[in-house]
Amino acid sequence: MKKLMSLILTACMLVMLVCTAAAPAMAESEEEENYNTGDASLDDPRNTDNIGEKELLVVSFGTSYNDSRRLTIGAIEEALEKAFPDWSVRRAFTSQIIIDHVLKRDGVKIDNVSEALERAANNGVKTLVVQPTHLMHGFEYTDLKNELAEYADAFDKIVLAEPLLNTEADFDMVAEAIVNATAQYDDGKTAVCFMGHGTEAESNSVYAKMQTILSEAGCEHYYIGTVEAEPSVEDVLKMVKAGKYERVVLRPLMIVAGDHANNDMAGDDDDSWKSIFEAAGYQVECVVEGLGQLPEVCSLFVEHTREAMASAGLEVK
Repeated sequence: MKKLMSLILTACMLVMLVCTAAAPAMAESEEEENYNTGDASLDDPRNTDNIGEKELLVVSFGTSYNDSRRLTIGAIEEALEKAFPDWSVRRAFTSQIIIDHVLKRDGVKIDNVSEALERAANNGVKTLVVQPTHLMHGFEYTDLKNELAEYADAFDKIVLAEPLLNTEADFDMVAEAIVNATAQYDDGKTAVCFMGHGTEAESNSVYAKMQTILSEAGCEHYYIGTVEAEPSVEDVLKMVKAGKYERVVLRPLMIVAGDHANNDMAGDDDDSWKSIFEAAGYQVECVVEGLGQLPEVCSLFVEHTREAMASAGLEVK
């Protein structure tokens, strides 16, 4: 009897050990799928062949949030297709982590930059125009430029267009677009705060520049901050506290509304922007929409593509 009880006890302990070891993996899996990012089948990955001799490759960092991907990056790609019907518009992401996640979760294959360039070369593309959806001339833009240089011999001509914020006119247009998009909140009692990504590159200065443009335009209730650089959320909170605000509206200053917008900005964790402002006593509303959802931003990318084509001596209809 004692021997039987010992065997039963040993078996129970083994079961407990197995369950304990499996728990983290199960929890991780459950946590990963504990949110709905939308229907991936509604988005076009633009990774087909039969491209033709003229390709317009749209390069983005990417996002695993299906709805946001379709409404932002997809909207920019559609605007370019409409503006340049004689060109084949294709997609590439720079984040391999996002590419792998979308493939594993949704079974959707999105090309990375190398794959997209190989596809173009194998399809006989002669003229390749690349339009990045980056906000600025940061590290990613430089990396893309260097990668394109490695394929210089694969095409007759490669043209790289500018990111969203390049000229003074670009800044003015984007500033006007984000103000118009949030005009309903500008009642004097609400601080409208935009959350950018931030970078260690010198181009991080675009956020301070945008703040200056908004202030000089009389948009005194608008504030710009970043997740990973300066101004930080603490800096933005300090500026908001200097005013007499009752409410705070948060919106991403990013092309897509992905992980940063949904978690770092609008999440329920104590260190999210939403939680930080609520803890400071403000009513908080989060507008989880990327810049790519603004028609003015899509039009600006079209204009950058048009300018790049013209500068390279390409015929633009």
